[in-house]
Amino acid sequence: MSSGSWDDLKETAINNAINTLELYAPNIAKSILYVDALSPLDLERVFSLTEGNVTHIDQTLNQMLSFRPTSECSRYATPIAGLYLCGAGTHPGGGVTGAPGHNAAQVILGDLKSLGNEN
Repeated sequence: MSSGSWDDLKETAINNAINTLELYAPNIAKSILYVDALSPLDLERVFSLTEGNVTHIDQTLNQMLSFRPTSECSRYATPIAGLYLCGAGTHPGGGVTGAPGHNAAQVILGDLKSLGNEN
């Protein structure tokens, strides 16, 4: 494991990635015209992603399904009335699927329906 900041190690990480690609796609390095890579520190600086984590929370076993983001908030509704969660920190996690928003919307619609506010 290397030590140092992402600012110090970013170029090494990029070279390691390209060298690994070379193992599977020989001469690919010669085809690369430009590299624009974002380290976790860059993601935090540019997009305010805590610790550069695009899923907000590591997707480990204790942060999946009914534990995401916490067991108390895992069904999109929170203990605060009318406050719902729908971001990458909720199930099924980050990405460009829209699934967390869809799932939260279904919960909100269900809650509205149970209150008699079907419109």
